[in-house]
Amino acid sequence: MADERFYPPLNFASLDAEDAAFDRARAVVLPVPYDSTVTARAGARDGPRAIIEASADMELYDVALGSEPWRHGIHTLPELAPHTGSPEAMIDRIDEVIGELIDAGKFVVTLGGEHTVAVGAVRAHARRRPGLSVLAFDAHSDLRDAYLDSKYNHACTLRRALEVAPVTQVGLRSASAEDAALIRDRGLAFYSPGAFRAAGPREVAGRLSDDVYITIDLDCFDPSEMAAVGTPEPGGLRWDEVSDLLVAVTREKRVVGFDVTELSPSLGPRSCAQQAAKLAYRLIGLALDDRPATDSAPRRSAARTSADA
Repeated sequence: MADERFYPPLNFASLDAEDAAFDRARAVVLPVPYDSTVTARAGARDGPRAIIEASADMELYDVALGSEPWRHGIHTLPELAPHTGSPEAMIDRIDEVIGELIDAGKFVVTLGGEHTVAVGAVRAHARRRPGLSVLAFDAHSDLRDAYLDSKYNHACTLRRALEVAPVTQVGLRSASAEDAALIRDRGLAFYSPGAFRAAGPREVAGRLSDDVYITIDLDCFDPSEMAAVGTPEPGGLRWDEVSDLLVAVTREKRVVGFDVTELSPSLGPRSCAQQAAKLAYRLIGLALDDRPATDSAPRRSAARTSADA
């Protein structure tokens, strides 16, 4: 019965089967509905599905990029099942799956879930990209060595990432005294929103190596733009600031993968999921648009075209 009268199956950007096929797709979306170590307001496990559902409402031509990122092909995997043995076991599962996707030649987009999922993604990329650096968008330092008896609590995310790659963080406005001391003692590149505005995108991009993994905790944004997060902080980044930095990084460096995490859709308006979907879609385009388009003619499902009219 599948024909133009029906919407396509649920996938990122609501693509037709041909454009969402694994073999054709350059980008693969991995949903990871995991939030077992959340310590404030829960709900990030619902983030991946909310982002994918919201992506169905996007126009597939990105006005800012002047391109259609879907032309690279975007395949959406089933949700990754949680490993309930331990947070470390879950990180190992994420690491393993993303490693298999990288080895298959895919550009991996991980949708969390809590920010801890980034640890598995960073590890998988770092083993395959010597000299990798990490650009982290986050309101919180996340540098505790352990929290609540676990080294894989979401408050330890960037500490674990630092073990395998240098980290440059943008959006910092909350840290423990111990985390602040670690930043000072090691001279870590952690920018508050004010420091980032003073430095500018090119200075931040210049701190990164040629190969960059990007991890985005959505609480980097100001709560006026992104309310649907478990631990919002006042005084955050704006959409254009984040987008401008992503443009600067992708112009000068090679982005090898990224994640978008910590959306708790029940804690804010639907626009938050739409913002997260647009962010992921734009970053796919920024990272991959140096490759030629697969087709010169626009193509969208008939169902979506009529629904948008």
